[in-house]
Amino acid sequence: QGQLVESGGGVVQAGGSLRLSCAASGRTFRNQVRGWFRQSPGKEREFVSGTSWSGAITRYADSVKGRFTISRDNDKHMVYLQMNEPRTDDTGVYYCAADRQPNYITAAPADYDNWGQGSQVTVSP
Repeated sequence: QGQLVESGGGVVQAGGSLRLSCAASGRTFRNQVRGWFRQSPGKEREFVSGTSWSGAITRYADSVKGRFTISRDNDKHMVYLQMNEPRTDDTGVYYCAADRQPNYITAAPADYDNWGQGSQVTVSP
């Protein structure tokens, strides 16, 4: 079935930087779109960023464009989210996910069928 495990979350000061990692095990998800989502209390899970299987195509939510960067290393079965200049409204639980598509990056959580357990990111003022 495969598992996705996030790491790298924690507390970061606004304007700082943080890198989230997502490791795949039991299955590589090599040929699939990988995405990052986040959820804050009382809010729905929202799309943050996604990358095609090769990394050649990326997509970002408008709220993080220019500040966050997604990347992947298929040899290591890893996906990363570099968060630069985070803001307090970036606070939430960040989830790594995998879609079945190789290239089309969808922002709909329902289209992703493999999820990690989530990693808390708290941005302090």
